[in-house]
Amino acid sequence: MANSIATENLGATIMTGAVAGAAGGVAEIAWVALYAAMTGGKAAVIAQGVTTAAGVGALYPGAAAGAGVAVHMILSLALGMLLAVVARRLASGRSVRAFSLAALCGVWFVNFFIILPLVSPAFTHLLPYAVSLTSKLLFGAAAGQVLAMQARRLPRGLAMVRAPQ
Repeated sequence: MANSIATENLGATIMTGAVAGAAGGVAEIAWVALYAAMTGGKAAVIAQGVTTAAGVGALYPGAAAGAGVAVHMILSLALGMLLAVVARRLASGRSVRAFSLAALCGVWFVNFFIILPLVSPAFTHLLPYAVSLTSKLLFGAAAGQVLAMQARRLPRGLAMVRAPQ
């Protein structure tokens, strides 16, 4: 019985993480689109760069913006699920938002200073660092809010965010 509850809670955590990742991914897209509109840039160039940076440019020879958005959202869902599972183990209800922001700062740092310079150096220069960091912070804020809201809705407190004791 306890094992089926733990499995059910893990499944619920993963589903909540998918919603958190979708919220974060959409927040990033909205921010980049706003930034591009304000500066006269082209958000489609960023979206196309995502396919190259993710290593799937060969699958999408024209590197259409839609493909970049799809890849971005798939990565966002995966990141949201991972964030939810880790937060379930490490964060309490009040700290899940702070944990999400800190985690996304870490993701930004690793992406822009370790991974992307190796796999797609050009991508690191498509946006100023402050803009790309803001993008990740918005992801963390949106995802953290989803995780915190879900935790408050549950009768047992943090069953979806924190592992059963």
